[in-house]
Amino acid sequence: MALNLQNTILKISAGTPKQIPGDPKVQVAFSGRSNVGKSSLINTLLGRKSLARVSSAPGKTVTINFYEVDKKLYLVDMPGYGFARRSPEEKRKWSELTDGYFTNNPNIDRLALVVQLIDSRIGPTADDEMMLDYLRQAGLSYVIVATKVDKLNATERKANLTALQNHPLAGGVPVIPFSSLKGEGKEELWRVILRTAGLS
Repeated sequence: MALNLQNTILKISAGTPKQIPGDPKVQVAFSGRSNVGKSSLINTLLGRKSLARVSSAPGKTVTINFYEVDKKLYLVDMPGYGFARRSPEEKRKWSELTDGYFTNNPNIDRLALVVQLIDSRIGPTADDEMMLDYLRQAGLSYVIVATKVDKLNATERKANLTALQNHPLAGGVPVIPFSSLKGEGKEELWRVILRTAGLS
């Protein structure tokens, strides 16, 4: 691999759009609903147990976390969406932050890829569909990662992955089955990230 994963730091937790880093490193953003497994996936990709904080309480991340990998790439952990028990103030902050990332990011042209996480057990929720539609309308490159596939039996897995691949908003992009527990999908996702980011 072209990156030294041991040389990874949490560069900044941006709580407002103004705190988004201004340096022009390539960015790969991770988007998905609360508790879909974003932090676990980032930890799995980086071979770390707890670099990205994993919480059992959904919706804990209301910051955008920028993980700098080998001084060449940012993995961007977006705040989770769709958690009903957020206060109106938290929802407003989430919306402001997320919109700010996509509209006021000084280096949005350096966003190589959005990794859209969808829980393989549930399939796309209405919020997931809104996000997929947004990515498509904005013309952003994205890939879909079906998380928690280890929790499905073989029949469920085949049916759920097929349904996801055939979803009208999937837009023919790759759907990568992923298990943070077993590490399944890690190599394939890294290949897509490195190729899209021009680092392979």
